Amino acid sequence: MKGKIALVTGASRGIGKGIALELGAAGATVYVTARSVEAGRLPGTVGGTAAEIDALGGTGIPLPCDHSDDDAVAAVFERIRTESGRLDVLVNNVYNSPAAARWLGKPFWKVPVKAWDETFDIGVRSHYAASVLAAPLMIERGSGLIVNISSPGAVRRMHNVVYGVGKTAVDRMTADMAHDLVGTGVSVVSLWPGIVNTELLQMVPRGQDGRRVVTLPGEGEFDLDKAESPRFVGRAVVALAQDSEVGARSGRAWPVGELADDYGFTDVDGRVPGSRKYKSTTDV
Repeated sequence: MKGKIALVTGASRGIGKGIALELGAAGATVYVTARSVEAGRLPGTVGGTAAEIDALGGTGIPLPCDHSDDDAVAAVFERIRTESGRLDVLVNNVYNSPAAARWLGKPFWKVPVKAWDETFDIGVRSHYAASVLAAPLMIERGSGLIVNISSPGAVRRMHNVVYGVGKTAVDRMTADMAHDLVGTGVSVVSLWPGIVNTELLQMVPRGQDGRRVVTLPGEGEFDLDKAESPRFVGRAVVALAQDSEVGARSGRAWPVGELADDYGFTDVDGRVPGSRKYKSTTDV
């Protein structure tokens, strides 16, 4: 992807960082946004991600940004236009995971209304705002890819009402954006990762049996040593961005494991979590 320009939102850590690193490893110039300029309770900063992209052979450009600030977001795209004159890939990943984690498994009457705003402002509205600004840059060149990070919670019960409705909104947005983008050369897809071993989940301690296990209320127990790495999702984005026929996938949501089957990539440890072809006891 040498010569390609990408933007990954919420890329100081977690899935966003994994995607940014894989795009960089493929040779792209990657703009990374997030609020984190200094490490806090969780590790990771925009500058740190950009430096790791450089080390992998790409070009990382850190852009501190609060995606609840429309002017700040507009400034990001203006800088991309001024410096690069194009945008080939936008990954809408930014999400307030620590806030969402407080309400896992709660019935809706025990989830405050502010949780709705936290989820929709950073996780739905933020994706829409970035896409509105990215689309003209892509349409001008007659090509581009927008990736919205979503979840199977769009079609089945996961976590709580607010989470499910938010992810359903993201996938509906993907479908309707694809309708509007027909004939422009620009494609838009949703991605469904599985359980991802992010920095937040890495804080889960090992039990007496040596396992790192997280229990999600009403959903079961998950062995985090069998989870996906954040870079597995990144490899899906790279595969899609390099696919000349990606337009055939536009408007739909794609499980990352199924894309691994289709494109032939693996996670960093050689596994294919979520594979529809190679289900095994090592899958989450």
